[in-house]
Amino acid sequence: MPRDIKGKSKFDKSKMPSRHTTLGPERAPHRSFLYAMGVTEEEIYQPLVGVATTWNEAAPCNISLARQAQIVKQGVRAAGGTPREFTTITVTDGIAMGHAGMKSSLVSRETIADSIELTMRGHCYDALVGLAGCDKSLPGLMMAMVRLNVPAVFMYGGSILPGRFKGRDVTVVDIFEGVGLHAAGKMSAEDLHLLETVACPSAGSCGGQFTANTMACVSEVIGLALPGSAGAPAPYESRGQYAELSGQAVMRLLETGIRPRDIVTRRALENAAVVVAATGGSTNGALHLPAIANEAGIDFDLHAVAEIFKRTPLIANLKPSGQYVAKDLYEVGGVQVIIKELLDAGLLHGDTITVTGKTLAENHADIAFPEGQDVVARVAQPISPTGGVVGLSGRLAPEGAIVKVAHMSEDQQRFRGPARVFECEEDAFAAVMGGKIAEGDCIVIRYEGPKGGPGMREMLSTTAALHGFGLGGVSLITDGRFSGGTRGLCVGHIGPEAAVGGPIALIEEGDTIIIDAVAGTLDVDLSDAELDARRKAWTAPRNDFQSGALWRYAQTVGPACKGAVTHPGASAETHVYADI
Repeated sequence: MPRDIKGKSKFDKSKMPSRHTTLGPERAPHRSFLYAMGVTEEEIYQPLVGVATTWNEAAPCNISLARQAQIVKQGVRAAGGTPREFTTITVTDGIAMGHAGMKSSLVSRETIADSIELTMRGHCYDALVGLAGCDKSLPGLMMAMVRLNVPAVFMYGGSILPGRFKGRDVTVVDIFEGVGLHAAGKMSAEDLHLLETVACPSAGSCGGQFTANTMACVSEVIGLALPGSAGAPAPYESRGQYAELSGQAVMRLLETGIRPRDIVTRRALENAAVVVAATGGSTNGALHLPAIANEAGIDFDLHAVAEIFKRTPLIANLKPSGQYVAKDLYEVGGVQVIIKELLDAGLLHGDTITVTGKTLAENHADIAFPEGQDVVARVAQPISPTGGVVGLSGRLAPEGAIVKVAHMSEDQQRFRGPARVFECEEDAFAAVMGGKIAEGDCIVIRYEGPKGGPGMREMLSTTAALHGFGLGGVSLITDGRFSGGTRGLCVGHIGPEAAVGGPIALIEEGDTIIIDAVAGTLDVDLSDAELDARRKAWTAPRNDFQSGALWRYAQTVGPACKGAVTHPGASAETHVYADI
């Protein structure tokens, strides 16, 4: 390394991963590839920073990420780093929903994390800024950051703007529900077509407190994202400011040595679970938080998450069960307002460190609660005393289950009714659309778990159709998942799943299902002797995916209660990438 070049950088490359590709005469071939791309000699001897996005043209969720990544790179360069942009996949749930494509959705989370790991390892990058849009890309990127443990900053690509239909704000969930309304004769074909043309008017992720916005809120409270960076909708030019600051922030983390596992502690994960519940967030939060914890070697399973959900008040009036969308939350101060209110009420650990180098409490010291609005309530006068998502257990769910009860009365959280059993989502959806489901029924959809699907599909098409038909008295239980847009008494993540012989595999048509979300139980009105007899007669079915990515996923994936992860996590590590 020439002395004058070395002296221009304040970073010691000899202690960074990129030393393996840039330092010494033996790395001349490696440097030649960088020169071929226009990288200067000075830039080669600076830290190499991966800038990863899930940009693609599959859906509006990701379409703005390429533009934002360019601004991140400006921030990295200004702070003395050399950015190296790369992309990875996403599977967009709104398009994958309701057919076999949804089997790819959760699997994509693992592929995103794995592909980022492989790119970072293969090219020996020293730090990472990650930008994500659609549901599984947010946890996938955060998982990769914690796994690699190089200095890292996460940034959400921003939410979509609300559509307007007949004088009201709408989201993509309104279209899914419109399908049911149309089938029930309650919406004309012309109105359904008009709705589909106006519901998604811009770039950005689905606008309610669905999975993307839930995990965006998590990114701030867990400390991996800059305060305020999750708020502005995707089309807003102000996102550029946060992008540049994120690039600068990752370089400060390189200087200070703060890494993701310094940030993602047990206390930070507890904070994340509080915010999921307080915002009425997606049940998928109970799947993704354990998966992120696994990357840090922390045991934080569904039961730990559900315990926090149970004691957390709901204070955000957000769709799908509430009134407002992400843009409305942004306009009253964003998730920072919610975090500050929860901090002041003693419901969050304020001492957790964040990517700013400051604590969560320090980041929010100057945030004032906005008056004259009803998007966010005070903890002292919550929308409901219990969080919007709660955990269940019982004879039908020995490993646990999850249900979203935001804005539901206690009576609505209790159910007793006959099982209508379906072996896949398509059959259940057809039954709803064919008018074969009646008020008081309990739809059971099984063999849709992580192994059995494979892929643990979401059931938004079916739950939205139920709403469109006005079947508010129908419940649904499944070993699969739900979209953050689902509403109604819908129980997911039931474990053990049917494919491994869980009790849900033993239910027969007409059995009485008993749900009590207030007490936190899920049961069936059968004797233990009857369940044992059925278990002895049960044989595991064979799914249609006996090769390829879905087969490989099914061989390695663990239970939903542990996050449906596919590897042992940090607890089994013998080395960390950041220390190579």
